[in-house]
Amino acid sequence: MDRRNFIKISGGLALTGLPLQRVLAADSGTFPMGCATPMSGVFAEIGKYSLIGARAAALDVPEVLGKKTRVVSIDSEGNPGVAVRKVREAAQREGLRYVSGALLSSEAIAVGKEMNREGGVAFIGAGADEVTGADCNISTFRWSSTTYGAIEQTVRPLAKMMPQAKRWYTITPQYVFGDALLNNAKRIFKEMDIEHVGNSYHSLTEQEFSGYLTNAMATKPDVLLILNYGAQSSATLRQAISFGMKNRMTILMAYSDGVTQFHALGKDIVEDVYFGCQYWHGVDAPVNKHFVELCRKNFNVTPPYNSALTYISTRLTLEAINRIGSDDAAKVIKALEGWKYDGLTGPEEIRAFDHQGIKKYYLMKGKKASEITDPNEMAVIVSEGESTIPIAQSVCKMVRT
Repeated sequence: MDRRNFIKISGGLALTGLPLQRVLAADSGTFPMGCATPMSGVFAEIGKYSLIGARAAALDVPEVLGKKTRVVSIDSEGNPGVAVRKVREAAQREGLRYVSGALLSSEAIAVGKEMNREGGVAFIGAGADEVTGADCNISTFRWSSTTYGAIEQTVRPLAKMMPQAKRWYTITPQYVFGDALLNNAKRIFKEMDIEHVGNSYHSLTEQEFSGYLTNAMATKPDVLLILNYGAQSSATLRQAISFGMKNRMTILMAYSDGVTQFHALGKDIVEDVYFGCQYWHGVDAPVNKHFVELCRKNFNVTPPYNSALTYISTRLTLEAINRIGSDDAAKVIKALEGWKYDGLTGPEEIRAFDHQGIKKYYLMKGKKASEITDPNEMAVIVSEGESTIPIAQSVCKMVRT
């Protein structure tokens, strides 16, 4: 921008009421799309793959309304307060009004509310039912299955497969996501006459789980249900295997990252363990095959759930804007509501009532270590299905202005 135009724009700020940074960003010739995700701290691995997904979507939708798509990385640090502050700063600095990511439930709720205040859209991950339930708002959309769906498609089918397994122990992170998983598990335990023999809560900073596992073994459960996520779920599982628990009980990790987590764990640990997955790269769906090839070719990675979430959320947002020819948030929201499309898990839909994505969730089982020849194929799908909180049972009260 030359000096004359700079003075012209800055001199008009009093009339527009917009911050200088936002005006300059709007004049830059690029369209900013935020990816808010932990790039540091205990959940940093999430951020690495989330950013790949957003950038993959930008390759598929390289232009928005004639402007080059630009992915803006926002390190949420896995902290809701930090996430809100950085999203607000990006909105002011970059003219940012559209964000994907936010895979941790507490930050997802906070980012969704912030984008609602900013007059934008947050198309996020996270599993806690509250995101599209009690804390729903007009600006927040979610592709990921809820904790309701995750438990319905893991605990229920496994309990049916193993009717003799009547004693279950849970290990749970003490925040909104963990409580949501636990409450849904308890509901199914009650329905299926399963005895919940105990639960261990832990903090989001916990790395040592031996005490919780000792407590679990003392109750002699048939199933150990791991309800934490990311690095914490990997640490829990590794320590459980080192204690020999796989030989004493069935182990189910209700919420896993899929292929990259399996890589990190190794085939001996993955063997015979059950995992819940939002996404699996091997699903036979045209959009998924394209996405996997895109990631392998451009980023040299077989994509996990974290990448899938930001890819489809970013792509849908950008495609909606181009489809209607406007980046007016109110119009984009209407374009997204009720949209039925070919997705990563097959036919998918964004439910208009609460902005909840309707998609498949997978129960997987680790292959025998001796049978694994491809590190990307360490588990197989044993059950799949869609489970979404019925509208009649939803507590979402969407405020529309």
